[in-house]
Amino acid sequence: MPDSRKRRSFEQGHFRKFLLVVDESQEVEAALYYAASRIQHSSGSISMLYVIEPQDFQHWMGVKQVQVEEETNKAKALFRLFRRKLSLAGFEGVAVEEFIREGKTADELVSLIDTDEDVAILVLGAATGSEGPGPLVSTLAAGTAAGSFPIPITIVPGNLSLEHIKSLA
Repeated sequence: MPDSRKRRSFEQGHFRKFLLVVDESQEVEAALYYAASRIQHSSGSISMLYVIEPQDFQHWMGVKQVQVEEETNKAKALFRLFRRKLSLAGFEGVAVEEFIREGKTADELVSLIDTDEDVAILVLGAATGSEGPGPLVSTLAAGTAAGSFPIPITIVPGNLSLEHIKSLA
């Protein structure tokens, strides 16, 4: 999974993007606030990625099309919700861009990183339940991909308060 292209070197004050994978999990909010707080203290923007995972019934085109439309609407609603949450939390000046992709989450994540050299940091929220930190955190941060991932990964505990996150960043 290593990136064959050279990544941009980011110095203090230069533009960089903090990438978040957006879904309906509670821990996404902690990652969102952490990225926004870091941006307020340095520079950059947030890139939100929503991935529509393929379903088992893809051989029925009509069903697949309806599923993709529903997931796209859900993604757009989540983007609006997270923009509103940023504004309410005092991060109204943070620039946000949105991406909706179809495929496997890990593959689409790496593809976005490979195509946008300004993506500098992946920020993930870790689930706090007994099931573990979540499949993406487990795969990317603790799996074999961790050592060869093309950018740093920041994992934010999902149970941190907004005030605690602001004090950390």
